[in-house]
Amino acid sequence: MSVNTPSRIDLNDMRHDDWVARWLPAAWGPYARLCRLDRPIGTWLTWLPVVAALIQAADGLPTLARLVVFSLGAILMRGVGCCFNDIFDRDFDHQVERTRFRPLTSGQLSLRNALWFVLAQLVVAGLLLFAINSYSRWLALLLLPLVVIYPLCKRFTHWPQAVLGIAFNWGMLMAWSDTQNAVPLAAIAMWAGAVFWQIGYDAIYGYIDMADDLKLGLKSAAIRFGDQGKQWLSGFYALTALCWVWGGYAMGMAWPYFVVMAIIALHLAWQIIRFDPKRPEFGLGLFRANMTVGVLLVIAALGGTLLG
Repeated sequence: MSVNTPSRIDLNDMRHDDWVARWLPAAWGPYARLCRLDRPIGTWLTWLPVVAALIQAADGLPTLARLVVFSLGAILMRGVGCCFNDIFDRDFDHQVERTRFRPLTSGQLSLRNALWFVLAQLVVAGLLLFAINSYSRWLALLLLPLVVIYPLCKRFTHWPQAVLGIAFNWGMLMAWSDTQNAVPLAAIAMWAGAVFWQIGYDAIYGYIDMADDLKLGLKSAAIRFGDQGKQWLSGFYALTALCWVWGGYAMGMAWPYFVVMAIIALHLAWQIIRFDPKRPEFGLGLFRANMTVGVLLVIAALGGTLLG
């Protein structure tokens, strides 16, 4: 396995001239960055599959109240997950080029204040439980340990991305449990497809940190894939497409759904072609390109339910 990260390229993922710096009070900035409000791509990638699931579960447009509750839930749980990640990794992050300026590891925020911030987010998320049914509340409680465990996984397994995918797409299952009080096999297939998708695109992102992770003795899917990244990525993206096509078929989605699925498959193929494990600096662009997949998934759900 070879690692080739040009030293001239700064892989730091914090920008000190963004909207957080321009518009928020200085004291709020570290908190906004801790929960990644400065980089909403992760929130979009968590929220869009949930919206698609809400549409499919409702067999059309979901209620506004349910959409608001699940949107807030996606934002909060992504924020909580990022906070736990930075809390557990604070002693590693300053040694990783991409993460060296994060609030905790750079000293902008104390551990105590970060823990209070996590608690506040969990309290707000807990209030949302009163807006969903009992089935979904139990699913939500099962989610929290996964969110906490994820950052620790890189210490003992090459598959932390699998735990991340399971946790951050959990809202898709809850969308069904709250809408229909059931989670059918087709819904589980859609969720599994999202998990495979996230393993793929997060592994692409992981190549950015590979050199630093190897030095620190950490593990990731990127390290497991090594120079065989294209082959692994092809496998996971193929599983994504198969799960989503079968899930839509089992739900009785109309023909527009499958047309959009074909477009998604082409986009994923484009990512595979563009991906180069020896040029990890391009991984961030490919990672962000997956927002297109999320949007297309929502469009597929709308087409499959409203145009049938």
